[in-house]
Amino acid sequence: MYNPNSELLTKRARIWLLTGILFIAMNLRPALSGIGPLVDHIRQAFNLSDTLLGLLTTLPLLAFGVISTITPLFTKRFGIGKTILGAMALLVVGILIRSWSNIAGLYLGTTLLGIAISFGNVLIPALTKQNFPHKAGFITSLYSATMSIGASLAAGLSVPLAADLNLGWQGSLASWSLLAFAAFVIWIPQIKRIKRNKPRRSFKTAMKKLSGTQLVWQLALFMGLQSLTFYVLLAWLPDILISRGYDTEFAGWMLSLSQATGIIGALIVPSWAGSRKDQRLVIALLVFLEIIGLVGLMLPQLGLVVVWVSILGLVLGGTFGLALLLLVLRSSDSETAAELSGIVQSIGYFIAAIGPFLVGLIQDSFKIWNYSLGLLVIISLLKLWVGMGAGRAQKL
Repeated sequence: MYNPNSELLTKRARIWLLTGILFIAMNLRPALSGIGPLVDHIRQAFNLSDTLLGLLTTLPLLAFGVISTITPLFTKRFGIGKTILGAMALLVVGILIRSWSNIAGLYLGTTLLGIAISFGNVLIPALTKQNFPHKAGFITSLYSATMSIGASLAAGLSVPLAADLNLGWQGSLASWSLLAFAAFVIWIPQIKRIKRNKPRRSFKTAMKKLSGTQLVWQLALFMGLQSLTFYVLLAWLPDILISRGYDTEFAGWMLSLSQATGIIGALIVPSWAGSRKDQRLVIALLVFLEIIGLVGLMLPQLGLVVVWVSILGLVLGGTFGLALLLLVLRSSDSETAAELSGIVQSIGYFIAAIGPFLVGLIQDSFKIWNYSLGLLVIISLLKLWVGMGAGRAQKL
């Protein structure tokens, strides 16, 4: 009979494993958040339209959608530890190809790093369920906050690295390969600490069963709509502010601020939500604050950009951490967590991938940012609707 306690590691091994997890988490956003502040430099280098620039954010999300579904295939064959190690190696390669190639390499490298990041996105919740089942909220807060720290650093440092240190946009983006390589090295000893459990069902059986469950679709839509808003702002917030007269460095720091306040949200919300059996009140409050932030950005005459950006960062960081926590809370064991994480993130990121590209099309057509921001308000209301189902206390 299956015994969940058999998955637990010793206390010392779990501390080292947590350290490795946090280094992996630190690398799941810099390669993405470093693009936004440099988008004008890339536009000039390759003479790209807003639609094609939006594709730089869309491609990783499409990779998330494809790879998330099949990640359990890799873990059932190679185990979680080796799969993550390979992902970190691929992340280094993808970052370097994107940074030092022509336009084809720009998009190829972006796709490869998206594939690499998707493995980490899916497998960290499974590692949490397997090794920290009684501290899911706390551990989710730690690694989701660490992801926000990585995103904030990249957003804030991208322009200074490119301009002040004379690295150019290529050198600025390439610098994050050093962080990915460090994670690769640190993860090597973690592989032997992760116990491999014999799969109890086939990939096909798991996907068939999960895809027919209403809760899975509620979780997927909640994550997808959350991620859509996050990646739209990640890609376009600097451009929105620049179009309203702010300089590129200020716009980059506002993106960094949104990621920094996201750290606070990521620390507070999963811990708070994890202490409750039902998360619907948490979701409702987060959506309410998100709408306030978006409406504030739609009214530039009010000023207070720092306030609106801070609110949005806080909410989106917290909502993302909550979405990851729900994957753990709604799973009965680590195998289910990996499978659920895979299918939910696959559907979710396909939804999210629409956002940056669609906003690029809207901006190319209308040249007015409030159309896109209004769309995000509608997305927030849809997120509230599906969140009422995803937040209800239940398990798969």
